[in-house]
Parts: sequence; structure tokens; C-alpha cells
Amino acid sequence: MNAERMMRVLDDAREVASVGQVFGEPQTFGETTVIPVAAVTYVFGFGYGSGSTRNAESDGQSEGGSGGGGGGHARARPIAMLEVTPTETRVRPIEDPTRIALAGIALAAWLIWNLFGTLRAIAKARRK
Repeated sequence: MNAERMMRVLDDAREVASVGQVFGEPQTFGETTVIPVAAVTYVFGFGYGSGSTRNAESDGQSEGGSGGGGGGHARARPIAMLEVTPTETRVRPIEDPTRIALAGIALAAWLIWNLFGTLRAIAKARRK
């Protein structure tokens, strides 16, 4: 992948990473307007190599070498809603029950690991 192509890909990504990707279309219900808010993440990686190798079968002649590649990932997830009324504006966070459950499982695993580590240390100290 040459530098021109890489810059074209980055320019395309800048066009996609717009305010429209973060704030959704406002919806109005009576006097209340709701604006969805999302977190958008873009990750890109590019690489390129060149050079030559020596081949013993070709009397030490150089053989050309080159390579290139790239990849990317985009992710969007809802994080909140802005609720706009004539008297106030409120941010209402969107709770992700899966993330909350995974955090609870990780905390429980860590507590159990530490509990058994402490019990092992106490048992080892009593044997001495």
C-alpha cells in the first residue's frame, strides 16, 4: 500500500467520523426533543516492507522483495440520550447490562482468587 492510497483511506475515514456518527437524528415528542449520543471508535493499522533477499541458487543475485497491508475497525455504541425540554436539558445515560454483568463476574473471580490465596498462605504459615 503506497502513501497515496493510505492518505486516501484516512481521508475517507475523516468523512465517516462526523458529528452525524456521534449524535443521531433528534426526535421530538410533544415539547420534548431526544437526541441519541454514541461513542464511535476507529482503529487503523498500516504496514509496508521492501528489500531484497539473497538466494544461494541464483549465484548470490538479489531477488526483489516488497509487501504491504492495512486494516481497520470501526465501532459505534450508544452511550446516552440528551433530553431537551423547554425548562431543562438532561443527559440520560444508557446502561449496558452485559458490561455490568461482566464487571460483576470479574470482581467475583478476583475476590475468590484472593480469598483462596489468603487461605493458602494461612495454611502454609500454620504448617511451619
